Amino acid sequence: MNEVLHPLQLGEILDRTAQMYRARFPAFLGIATIPAATMFVFTAGFVTLITWVGASLKSGTASAGVLGWSLLIILMLLIVPVALGATALGEAAISDAAARCFLGHPITIRGAYKEAWKRGWRFAGLLVLQGLAIAVVPAIVFFMVLGIMIATKVREMATNDPSPVFGGLVFVAVVVVGVFAVWMLLRVCLAFPTCVVERTTAWSALRRGTRLSDGTKWRILVLYILGLLLTQILAWAVAFPAMIAIALIPGLQGQKHAQLLGVIVMLVSYAAMFAMRALTKPIYGIALTLFYFDQRIRKEGFDIEWMMQQAGMAVRERTDDSANAVLLDATTRSQGESTTPPEQATIPANLTDVGEASLASAPGEGNA
Repeated sequence: MNEVLHPLQLGEILDRTAQMYRARFPAFLGIATIPAATMFVFTAGFVTLITWVGASLKSGTASAGVLGWSLLIILMLLIVPVALGATALGEAAISDAAARCFLGHPITIRGAYKEAWKRGWRFAGLLVLQGLAIAVVPAIVFFMVLGIMIATKVREMATNDPSPVFGGLVFVAVVVVGVFAVWMLLRVCLAFPTCVVERTTAWSALRRGTRLSDGTKWRILVLYILGLLLTQILAWAVAFPAMIAIALIPGLQGQKHAQLLGVIVMLVSYAAMFAMRALTKPIYGIALTLFYFDQRIRKEGFDIEWMMQQAGMAVRERTDDSANAVLLDATTRSQGESTTPPEQATIPANLTDVGEASLASAPGEGNA
C-alpha cells in the first residue's frame, strides 16, 4: 500500500472497496463462494427431501417415507453446525484477505482460509456472540412482550372488554425490536475485522469493535442499505428470466409436472439468491475492514503510527488493546528491507508467527 493513510469519507470508502474488489476479484469471489455454496447445497437437499417425502406419503410408500424423514432429521441436525462453521470461516477469510490487500500483500483463497482455520473456534464463537446480540436476545424480548400482551388480551376478553389497540401494539413492538436489532448490528459489525487483524479473543473483539463503531454507525448503515438493494436487484435480474425460461419448457407443461416445476423454480430462485450473496458478500467484508482502519486512524492516530513504522522510527510500545498483528508483518517487511541484513530480511510465509511474537509484548491486548 503506497497511498498515504488519512481519514476517509463514505464515498472514498466505497470507491476504495470497489477498487480492491475489482483488483482481486477472483480471490474474493472464491472466498465468498465456499460458504454460499455450502448453504445452497444444504438448502437444496432440504427442499428435495421435503418434496420426496411428500410424494412418498401421497403414493403410500411407507418405507421411502421413513427413509426420507430420517435423512431430513439428519440434515437438520447437520445444517446448524455446518452453516455456523462455513459462515464464520468465510467472514474471517474475507476480513483477512481485505486486510492483506489493504496492506499490499498478495492474497489467495487457500491462504485466507488457512489463516481462518487456525482460529476457527474463535471465529465461530464470535459469530455466535453476534447472533445472540443481533437476533436471539431481541427475539426473546419480543416473544416475552407478545406473551404478556396476549395474556392481558385474553383476560380482558374474558370480561367482555377486548382491547382495540392490540394489533397496533404488536406492530409497535415489531418495529422497536427491528430497530434495536439493526442498532446492535451496527454496533458489533466491526468485530470480525478486529478479531482477524488484532488476533484478539471473541469477547475482546466484540467489545473493541463496539467502541470502534462509535461515530460511524450511520455510514455503515448506508453501506448495508446499498448492499441490500444491490443484492435484491441482481438476484431478481438473474432469477426472473431463468424462471420464465423454465416455465416455457414444453416438457414441464401441464398439471402432471406442476409440482416438479414448482421445485425447479424454487431451486433456481435459491441458486440465484446464493449466487448473488457470493458476489456481494466481499463488498461488506472489504468495506467493514476499511471502516475498521478508518476508525483507528480517526480515534488512535494510526496513520501517524504507520508512517513512523514505515520510516523505521521507534514507536512506543502499545499498552492498550489496539495491537495489530497483521500490520506488524508489513512493518517487519519495510524495516527489514532497509535496516536488517539480507539474511534476516526475508518475509515470513506465515504472518501469524510474527503477529503472535510481537503481541506477546503487549500486555493490554487481551483486556478489551
